[in-house]
Amino acid sequence: MASDLRKRLESAAYPDLGAMMEGYARAAADLAKGEFKQKLDFTSESIDGLDEILVRVGESPELDLDFEVRLWGSYLGEVLRRRYAGGWEMTQYPGGAVAVPAVEVRGSRLFPLLKVYRRLTVGEEEDLGAFFTMVTERLGKPAQVN
Repeated sequence: MASDLRKRLESAAYPDLGAMMEGYARAAADLAKGEFKQKLDFTSESIDGLDEILVRVGESPELDLDFEVRLWGSYLGEVLRRRYAGGWEMTQYPGGAVAVPAVEVRGSRLFPLLKVYRRLTVGEEEDLGAFFTMVTERLGKPAQVN
């Protein structure tokens, strides 16, 4: 099933990076509901559900790390982007050699895909709830949505 979803997402034509990340995030929310019985509704309250999904995904013997990072990292990034009215951009991770998708918010860059990668490869000490709390403490109040 994940391979079908991967093929569908990778073959879609997106007008820009933001549209692609939103497409992946929506697919993550749909998969969460159908496969994991979790409601991912792009709110801060959904982060714990995302973390539970990542625990299960990380235990899979057929883990497609690259795809899972893109799928769930896009969702995490969309929660942050929407909360703070940020934008997606391709940027170099500090000390990294390649450009990766990042969410730019008020002059700060967040790397949600790398956070999901670390959650899947390192484990519990990379808890998304703690990460989200740290980010919200640093960035302050959410943007006002009209």
